[in-house]
Amino acid sequence: MNLDTKVIEAFQLMWENFPEPVTLVHKSREVIAVNTAGAAFGRTPGMRCIEQGAPEAHRGCLANQALQTQKATYKTITRGDKNIISYWLPINGFPDYFIHFGVGVTIDYQ
Repeated sequence: MNLDTKVIEAFQLMWENFPEPVTLVHKSREVIAVNTAGAAFGRTPGMRCIEQGAPEAHRGCLANQALQTQKATYKTITRGDKNIISYWLPINGFPDYFIHFGVGVTIDYQ
């Protein structure tokens, strides 16, 4: 995987202080970078994103759709008592990579 270091630096500048877990992911599902909240959840560069959590949590993943269309995709899910909006954002100029995060993972916005 040949990802420009500027993309990783930009990811860290933009997402480091975001209060929800955020990952930069290759289409193979290898995690390239994580923000502080993601690291607190046990996410680490080099792991596969599908290794974390229960397998059923990854059903309905929209990463392939986001990569194929090169458009942001999202869906609303309920986990326990949490309502989460999960996003997959392709990266302009790097069609094999996306940013993945959910709003409502660590904060109850209701």
